[in-house]
Amino acid sequence: MKKSFNKGFLTPHPVFIIATYDENGKADAMNAAWGGQVGMNKLSISLSPHKTTQNIKTNKEFTVSFATKEQVDSCDYVGIVSGGKVSDKLEKCGFTVTKSDKVNAPIIDQLPVAIECRVLELQEEFNETRVVAEIVGMKADESVLTDGKVDLEKLHPIMFDSVALCYREIGGKVGGAWSAGKKFE
Repeated sequence: MKKSFNKGFLTPHPVFIIATYDENGKADAMNAAWGGQVGMNKLSISLSPHKTTQNIKTNKEFTVSFATKEQVDSCDYVGIVSGGKVSDKLEKCGFTVTKSDKVNAPIIDQLPVAIECRVLELQEEFNETRVVAEIVGMKADESVLTDGKVDLEKLHPIMFDSVALCYREIGGKVGGAWSAGKKFE
């Protein structure tokens, strides 16, 4: 028998590391889990007030990297420490950056996949900013590619479990999309 609850949840969430430049060109990054892909070439993410949120409003461009199992400590750190309070937070956690050639935003060198984004819409609601952005490019280390495509088993992206308040790794393949259900045809 199922038990009834007053509210629900959606979990797990991808763990995004959003990287921006501030008004002085200094790189900043934050950990965010409330977002996802919208259609083929857009993403949407909900951000509370942060230095990175302000940087996105100012520059209208940013990158999103997938947090990985290998970098879980550094990825968590950029989410618990504000760039407005700790000026060298990227250096402290061992992150270095390279400027994107497609958008005015940094790419974190230690994270194997970065998506380059340009803001399409900013919507303020309930003390949060919903950002809808166009994906204008992607960079991926060759070490996480198989046959020219990003291989999640090589990337080791982590997910945020909002119930247990922990990060989890993504497991192996369990079935083929658009094929596993064909047995019912």
